[in-house]
Amino acid sequence: MYSVIIVPPSCGSVAEQLRIGSGERVAFGRACHGPGDLLIDHPGVPRNAGEITAHRTFWLLSNLSEDQTYVVENPEGAGEHVKVPPGRVEAPVPFELSRVTLPAAGDLLTFDVWAPRHAFRSVRRQGLDGVGTLPAFALDRTKRYFAVLVALCERRLRGEPNAPLPAVEEIVERLRPGWPKASRSAVYWNIDYLALKLRLRPDADTAEPGRRTHGKKESLASLALRFDLVREDDLVVLGPARAEAAR
Repeated sequence: MYSVIIVPPSCGSVAEQLRIGSGERVAFGRACHGPGDLLIDHPGVPRNAGEITAHRTFWLLSNLSEDQTYVVENPEGAGEHVKVPPGRVEAPVPFELSRVTLPAAGDLLTFDVWAPRHAFRSVRRQGLDGVGTLPAFALDRTKRYFAVLVALCERRLRGEPNAPLPAVEEIVERLRPGWPKASRSAVYWNIDYLALKLRLRPDADTAEPGRRTHGKKESLASLALRFDLVREDDLVVLGPARAEAAR
């Protein structure tokens, strides 16, 4: 049974996808013409550029180039990525959906690798004695501070991992349909409260005055996205997206 699907560049149909099971390999490069290989016909791609190996529910990437670092991104991960330097063999890639980027003579070539058979088990603790584990981050999704946090991360949750964070004025406008009295001072207050609640390091003594709030917003968004404190499903607290918010 296959566990990894490789989607070649410019793949036009399901029949062009490559499917491999645990322990099987696919070589890729501009001279990879063999059965089951992935041909990437570009003069900037090495003849034998690398290998993909399926291993249980994830996969391994070998970078066989002499001097190019490959990047594997998680398109759903708000900037989550893995760098695989030249010569590295069998680097594990844990993403369910992945995009491999190869630098090639000024171009950036991509192909996708899917590992859709990730397995999960119940994380409920039943029948164990003793005090329960304290939550890592105690956030109440019904509070306004949570809506502020979601609005802060909205663009990145909608698939733009490198999008700039919204200005406080934009957050106010985004929240106003559900919070008519939203104001700049109220949003600033909630950002300060979140920074305290999530125990971010205060930067008041080190940041430049004009950059203090921006640095705090970046820290909040980075923490929230990195630990899944906000998810795509949480966008519902903001209501329908406007065209400029979804940009």
